[in-house]
Amino acid sequence: MSTTDPNTTSAHLRARDLQREARRVIASSFIGSTIEYYDFLLYATATALVFPHVFFTNLDPLAGAIASAGTFAAGYIARPLGGAVFGHFGDRLGRKKMLVLSMVAMGSASTLIGLVPGQASIGSWGAIILIVLRVLQGIAIGGEWGGAALMALEHAKGGRRGFAASFTNAGAPMGAALGTTVMGLANHWTGDAFLEWGWRIPFLLSVVLLAVGVFIRSKISESPIFREAVEEERKQGDRPKLPIWQILRRPKNLILVMLGGAGGFALQAVISIFAVGYAVDHGADRSTVLYLFAAASIVSIPCVVGWARLSDVVGRKPVMIGGTVVYLLLIFPMFSWYASGQAGWIFLAMAIGLCSHAAIFGPLAAFVSEQFGTTARYTGASLGYQLATLIGAGFTPTIITSIFAKAGGEIAPVLWYLIGMGALSGIFILLTRESKNNDLETYEH
Repeated sequence: MSTTDPNTTSAHLRARDLQREARRVIASSFIGSTIEYYDFLLYATATALVFPHVFFTNLDPLAGAIASAGTFAAGYIARPLGGAVFGHFGDRLGRKKMLVLSMVAMGSASTLIGLVPGQASIGSWGAIILIVLRVLQGIAIGGEWGGAALMALEHAKGGRRGFAASFTNAGAPMGAALGTTVMGLANHWTGDAFLEWGWRIPFLLSVVLLAVGVFIRSKISESPIFREAVEEERKQGDRPKLPIWQILRRPKNLILVMLGGAGGFALQAVISIFAVGYAVDHGADRSTVLYLFAAASIVSIPCVVGWARLSDVVGRKPVMIGGTVVYLLLIFPMFSWYASGQAGWIFLAMAIGLCSHAAIFGPLAAFVSEQFGTTARYTGASLGYQLATLIGAGFTPTIITSIFAKAGGEIAPVLWYLIGMGALSGIFILLTRESKNNDLETYEH
């Protein structure tokens, strides 16, 4: 007759419960991030196709496009502020509370964007209100990303952190696919009325996604590594350190991850904004291009997760640098395909661009987060990531649109600018410490 050690059974059940909770947190990070990025990147699509014709009708088409891109940049300018504010409270009060709060802010701002009257109704006030709501979106996404990435990362087993954290970033292409699909359907269904009121439908649907997201986020548990760090501080009687001071007194890691990630975000913004408009301007149907981008975004999701899993084995840096090199080598052919006007070539350009970019984007969540200690990780990761988005994606649409205009519609100067951005980021990735083997419970920035 055999006997079972009750301690062994209890340990097995605890391990199984932890695995189940880790899976739940990963799923929550993916779904929540999808909803947040649906809202944030829906604005990107509208920037290229709608806002110049609704809020900047008093300007010529090129000036309207540049002004519209400027409102898009306002969200990226606000993201570091959101990272700092939500990061501070996330490092002091917990990751979960900040995730719920950021989602409420994002969903509310997106729904209200769908209600803003155009220039024909209230003149320039429409653009002003649009910018205010875009800033609120930026603050919300600035807080969202750090919390979602850290919840997945800090629940994960060692050796699978890149894989777990990547689901937060995988929510971005899923959100982009969802947003562009809904925008494309709205364009198809409303026809000539799309620029009048049809574009508002995808934004108003945000209120439904908000309810779903808050419900999902409320069901997950707080990060175990964060709980243990707070308990250790309490036992030792340590006075809580100001997270932002912990980061800024030794800013090397912040600077490295900020500049290391910037090029990747520039390359991402080119596909989601500039390339969409570029393909339409060269004869492709607007709805078709939106559907193609949605399909390519879906294709890129397993690439994001797969490249991140590879980074758990070989390291974050080799995968990210490899993705950058491939993207830059193919950037000239890809833009010739965008200009073809042919759906097959446009889809190929988008799919190759997004899947090579996924090698940068997939490991990025772990790469950034692992550079900081637990009690300042939310602040450090959020600031580093959001400053990278500001430098890389926030200003890129305005800059490349201006370069394109000054070059008289020649694409080469735009692409050389992007190659320079990508190469610069690659250098800073090389200078950053490889982090895949860091012990998150003991590592202190």
